Amino acid sequence: MRGWVVLLWAALATIVLIAAGIFGTLLASGRIELFPEPTPTVEPEPAVTPVIDTTYQVQVLNATPEQGLATQVKDLIVTAGWADSSVLASGAGSEDFPETTVFYVNSEDEAAAAGLAEVVGGANIEQSDAYPAVDPAMKQLTVVIGLDRTAAGQTPGPTP
Repeated sequence: MRGWVVLLWAALATIVLIAAGIFGTLLASGRIELFPEPTPTVEPEPAVTPVIDTTYQVQVLNATPEQGLATQVKDLIVTAGWADSSVLASGAGSEDFPETTVFYVNSEDEAAAAGLAEVVGGANIEQSDAYPAVDPAMKQLTVVIGLDRTAAGQTPGPTP
């Protein structure tokens, strides 16, 4: 009977030693940590409140092959309160711009750009020096119409 007790204790000691060896190896190799450092949480950027500011000059550029989109967007903007003389519509240098975007130059223009983006129907907004105002004393926003506004680029709506 005594032989079985010794054998059981030997088997138990072997299992404990193997488990301790595996744990020690994982700990030494860095695969597990006893006291991990907490990961920092990413705080969301504060959302800007859109403001419709009709004091801005607006340049509308049609960067698609579809004709007449710049005029349609200009009409939307004028209907929202901008003076007809404050909104200029023309073609862009390319015809393959992917998504309609409102560009603004200075960070203080972001709220006005977001307001204009809502007026034209949910465009993206982006800060860029690509479309500066001709007169530095003037505030200007630029709407570049993308392929998402063309008949070919629009995603079909849900079918009833």
